[in-house]
Amino acid sequence: MRGKTVVITGATAGIGEVAAIRLAEQGARIVFTARDKGRADATLRKLRKAHDADHVFHLADLSLLSEMKRIGNAIAREPAIDVLVNNAGALFSDRRETVDGLEATFALNHMSYFVITNLLLPYLKPGARIVSTSSRAHRRGTLDFADLQSRNGYRGLPVYCKSKLCNVLFTRELARRLSGGGVSANCLHPGFVATHFGDESGGLLSWGVRIAKFFTGIAPEAGAEPIVYLASSSDIAGVSGAYFNECKLETPSDAARDDAAAGRLWRISAELSGVGR
Repeated sequence: MRGKTVVITGATAGIGEVAAIRLAEQGARIVFTARDKGRADATLRKLRKAHDADHVFHLADLSLLSEMKRIGNAIAREPAIDVLVNNAGALFSDRRETVDGLEATFALNHMSYFVITNLLLPYLKPGARIVSTSSRAHRRGTLDFADLQSRNGYRGLPVYCKSKLCNVLFTRELARRLSGGGVSANCLHPGFVATHFGDESGGLLSWGVRIAKFFTGIAPEAGAEPIVYLASSSDIAGVSGAYFNECKLETPSDAARDDAAAGRLWRISAELSGVGR
C-alpha cells in the first residue's frame, strides 16, 4: 500500500480505526472522516506513529445529505484515490429522523455510502477498490419499498438489518455499473466485534448488544482484518460485486442477490440525494 491514498469513513474507533492504522503501517496515506475533533486528533496521532505521512481528516455528520455532499466534494480534491472504505454506521433503538426526512439508520448506514461513493467515483484511480462494511445481519433484513424510512412499527435491530441488506444490494448494483471499468466494489461481514458500536443505541437494545459482545464478541483487530484484506490483498484482484464473511467469499442471502431490488434501491437513493443518476 506504499504511496497509495485510502479514504475511510468511520475511522476514529473500532474496526475502522484499526483498519486505518494497519493500512498506514503498510505505507498508505489515510484520509478519514470523523464526527468529533478530539477523537479525530487522537486517531491522527496513531496514524502518524504507524506511518509518517500527510494523513488528514474531515469532520462531518454523515447522517445529513448536505454533509455527505460537502465531505464528498472536499475529498474529491485529493489528487488520487486508490481505495474507498465505507465504514460509518450506527444502531438506534428509537426512530430518529434527519432534517432531510430520512430515518437515521438508513441515512447513515446506506445513504452515506451511496452519496460519498458516487461523488468520488470520477476521482478513483484505475484499479481502485471500493470496500463497504455490511454485516451477516443482512440475512435477517427485508426491504419494504413502501416504507424505506421505517415509519411503521419501528424496531431498532430489524431496521439495522435492513440497512445492512442495503449495503450488499448497493455493492451488487455498483459492481454492475462499474463492470469493465477497472474499479472493483466488494462488501464484507467483519464478525461480531466487541467494540463500542451499539452502546449508545439507547434502551434495552444497547444493554442487549453489550451483553452479547461480552460473551461472543471478537477483538477489533480481528474484525478489521477483512477490511484490510479487501483493501490491499492481491488475492482478490479482479473480484467485484462479492460478499465476504470475514476474509472468505460467501454467497449472501437470496434478498441480497435480487438484481431488481438492487436497481430499484439505487434509483430511489439517487432521487433522494440528487447524485448517482
